[in-house]
Amino acid sequence: MNPANSTPVRVVVLGGGTAGWMSAASLARLLGGLVQVELVESEDIGIVGVGEATLPHIRSFVERLGIDEAALMKATHATYKLGIDFRDFGKIGESYIHPFGSSGEDVAGVGFHHYWLELRRQGLADPIGAYSLAVEAALANRFRPPAQDASLASTYGYAYQFDATLFGPFMREFGLGIGVKRTEGKVVEVRQDPESGDVTTLVLEDGREVSGDLFIDCSGFRSILLGQTLGEEWEDWASWLPCDRAAAMPCDHVTEEIEPYTRAIARPAGWQWRIPLQHRIGNGYVFSSAFMSEDEACEFLLRNVEGTPRADPRLLRFRAGRRRHSWSRNVIAVGLASGFLEPLESTSIYLAQMAITYLIELFPLGGQIDARDREEFNRLVDMEYDRVRDFLILHYHATTRDDSGFWNHVRTMQVPDTLAGKLELWRETGRIEKYSDGLFYDASWIAVYLGQGVVPQRYDARVAIPDPARIARAMGSLQEAIRSEVAAMPGHREYLTATRERLAEPL
Repeated sequence: MNPANSTPVRVVVLGGGTAGWMSAASLARLLGGLVQVELVESEDIGIVGVGEATLPHIRSFVERLGIDEAALMKATHATYKLGIDFRDFGKIGESYIHPFGSSGEDVAGVGFHHYWLELRRQGLADPIGAYSLAVEAALANRFRPPAQDASLASTYGYAYQFDATLFGPFMREFGLGIGVKRTEGKVVEVRQDPESGDVTTLVLEDGREVSGDLFIDCSGFRSILLGQTLGEEWEDWASWLPCDRAAAMPCDHVTEEIEPYTRAIARPAGWQWRIPLQHRIGNGYVFSSAFMSEDEACEFLLRNVEGTPRADPRLLRFRAGRRRHSWSRNVIAVGLASGFLEPLESTSIYLAQMAITYLIELFPLGGQIDARDREEFNRLVDMEYDRVRDFLILHYHATTRDDSGFWNHVRTMQVPDTLAGKLELWRETGRIEKYSDGLFYDASWIAVYLGQGVVPQRYDARVAIPDPARIARAMGSLQEAIRSEVAAMPGHREYLTATRERLAEPL
C-alpha cells in the first residue's frame, strides 16, 4: 500500500493531561495528513499534575514540534534545570549533583574518571563535580544555554522545571491549533471487534460514540483500554522500589535566588523533592507506606518546607512497575497507563516522550498493524523502563545508611540481576556497561556511583602511563576554565528576567 494514497488513520487518544496532549500533538504535527487525531477527555477527571521536573530530552520534543521555548517557559512559569542535587542518599551529611553534562573529558581513550580515581588515591583531586561545568554553574545559581560548538561551554545540557498543571493546557492549545479534535466526555463503555478483539469504539456518558483505527491509552493509572479492557498484565516492582505514596505541596519562595536545579533530600521513609519555579516552589515527600503513615508523611512535609505553604499537602498513591506489553492489539499505552517509576530522576515525561517517538517511527501507515512493529515497540519500551528502574534502585541500594527501617531494607534487599551485574562491573573495573539505546549513559552512572560512595577496587591501568603531576596540572587548568565560564554567566533569575522582558510584546 502506498501511504500517500491511503485513507488517514483514525487515531483516538483517551485522556488529556501531559501524556495525552503530548501524544495527540506529536501525531498531528509529525504525521500530518496521514492521520486524523481525536482526543477524548473529561474535565471531571483530574490529572496527577505534579511532575514538575524534566530531563534534557524534552528540548528535542519542543524543537521537533516547532514550539517556541520562551513561550513555553512563560506559560508554565518555568525555570531552567542543570541537574539534580542529591542530599543524604549515600551517607547523612553528604551530597552530590547528578549533572546534565560531563565531568572532564577522555584522555588517550581512557575515561576521565579513571584519572580522577588515581589522583584521588594520591590526594590530588577535588570532588569529581568540581570538573563539571554543569555542577559548578548550578552551585553558583548561574545559567545560560550551552554553546553550539566543541568548546567547554558546550559540555552540558539543560531541562525545564515547570508547573505541571499548566503544561497540559499549554499542549492542549498547541494541539488544537494544529488540527487535533477534542471531544469532551466520560467513557462508560469500550467496544471491541468480536473476532479480532481490537478496540473499535468508545461510548460516552451521553451516548455519543467515538470510533477509530488506533487507540492511544493515556487514561493514567486506570489504564482503561490496555489494562481494564485488554487485560494486559501488570509487572509489579514494589519489592525493589517500595515507595508507593507522595505528599505534594507548593510553598512561597524565601529568597530572591532561584536555583537552576532540582533537589532530592533523603528522608527516613523515602525522599523529599524541592523544585523551584518562577512563582513558587514545588515540594513533595515520596515515601513507603510500609514505613510511614500518610498522616505522618503530610506532617513531616509541613515541618520541612522552607516557605509559607500555599495549600494543604495533596496525597498521591501509586505503585512502581509496568504493563507486560505497552502495545496490545490496536491499543498503545503512553505515560501512566503503560507504567510508573517514581520521580526520583524526573523520568515520567521522558518515558511518555520516548513511547511517542517509538510509535511515530513504527506507526502503522494505512492502519494495518505489522506484528513485528508491535513487538519491536514493546521491546524498546521494556528496555527503557528496565534501565530506568535499575538506575533508580541504585540510588537506594548504594547507601551506608542504617538509621531507619526503610534504609535498612533498601540497603540489604536483593536487586535485579541486571543491576547486580552493572554494580559488579563497576566495583571490579571502574567500567560502565555500554549500550547504544536507552536513558542514562556513562556520565550519569558515574555521578551516582561516586556520589554515593561506590568506589571501584580497580580502574584502567593506562592512567599510570602519563606523569601524574602533568595530569593534575591539566585538571587544575580545567577547573580554572570552568570557573571562568561560570563567572561569565548571568544569574539564573537574571536570565529568566531577561527572557520575560523579551516576551513583553504579545507573541
